[in-house]
Amino acid sequence: MDKEIQQLNLLAEENSEKLDAVLNEIKKVIVGQDDVLKKLLISLISDGHVLLEGVPGLAKTLMIKTLSETLNLSFCRIQFTPDLLPADIVGTKIYDHNEGKFYTQKGPIFHNFILADEINRAPPKVQSALLEAMQEKQVSIHGETFKLDKPFLVLATQNPIETEGTYKLPEAQIDRFAFKLLIDYPKKDEEKIIIRRNAGEIKFNIKNILNAPDILKIQEFNHKIYADEKIEEYVVSIVDATRNPKNYGLELQGMIEYGASPRASIWLIITGKANALMNGRGYVIPEDIKEVAHEVLRHRIILTYEAEAEEITPDKIIDEILARVRAP
Repeated sequence: MDKEIQQLNLLAEENSEKLDAVLNEIKKVIVGQDDVLKKLLISLISDGHVLLEGVPGLAKTLMIKTLSETLNLSFCRIQFTPDLLPADIVGTKIYDHNEGKFYTQKGPIFHNFILADEINRAPPKVQSALLEAMQEKQVSIHGETFKLDKPFLVLATQNPIETEGTYKLPEAQIDRFAFKLLIDYPKKDEEKIIIRRNAGEIKFNIKNILNAPDILKIQEFNHKIYADEKIEEYVVSIVDATRNPKNYGLELQGMIEYGASPRASIWLIITGKANALMNGRGYVIPEDIKEVAHEVLRHRIILTYEAEAEEITPDKIIDEILARVRAP
């Protein structure tokens, strides 16, 4: 086992250096948001999708566009609006009068990276079309099935302030996102750098660091990262504490409407492995799990009205759970 772990460590270090080079390239363009950038890469390595929450103007589009450039992958931004139709995303069949037959016009979903901007502005049937593509990695256009390119990553954004004219994402659909990332305002010194860069004529030449086959190899290697049974037990206990807080001595009665589903346990392990890989390790330690716990759990814990009235947030609940559940 020790030899296997040593071999995994060597490969993890090698892949970690490649991913660090990707991060450094993105940081030429994106100021601050270091944790968000790392978590974006973790989600990509884990082959999971991301729900991004933040007010407009925090460089969400630039972030994903720059990431796609460093990885030599295709990118498309879809602005979700109330009049959007499923065919506007996946594509449709069009009749060619000259040829006398139908041909398939593929929609914008046929890119590696999709930025679904303000996903909650589109009606439920459009949200379902996107979420089905996310889950199945394929789409059906008038009965014909098309596989999507790999890697395939969807970043869906929500504006936490403007809720008028929006359609709330159902909990079952939100559960399909591996991570929910919160993007905050930059710090004052970071904002000064942003001003200087955008007020001038500064242009950055982004290098291609990796490509699609490289990412697919790293995704495959991520499954080989070692997670001990004690780590699995730790993960299951964290998730169980969201459902049965009393069993862990947590005073959260009347706070949680619904706890996290088994998908949370799966994503904690997968993203915990990816975090270990990013940290240059071939095995998972409790800190790897703790670092991704908020992102995996915050959209899976449904609070009661009483908890929301008292301004309790899912992140506060997660803090209490991590403080109470014993790490191996």
